[in-house]
Amino acid sequence: MTSHREQRLQIMLDPDELRAIDDFRYAFRLPSRASAVRELLKRGLAALATGVASDGSRSKDFGVLGIRNDSGFKDGDYGSD
Repeated sequence: MTSHREQRLQIMLDPDELRAIDDFRYAFRLPSRASAVRELLKRGLAALATGVASDGSRSKDFGVLGIRNDSGFKDGDYGSD
C-alpha cells in the first residue's frame, strides 16, 4: 500500500456520529480523526458482509450509529458487539 494519499473523501456526520469516531480514536490512542476513520474503514472492509442495500437506498439511509429507513441492512449487521 502506498503512503502517498492523493484523494480526499469528504463526509457529513451528525454530532453523535462524530463523537463515536472521536471515542474510538481516543480509546485506541490514534493520532487523528483521519487515522480513526481509516482504521474503521479497514475493519469494516475486513468484516463479513451480512446484507445487501435495497434498490433505491440513499446515502442518508446509512448512518454511523445506526441505519435508517429501508436500507436492506439491519442495525445488528455491524458495530453492535
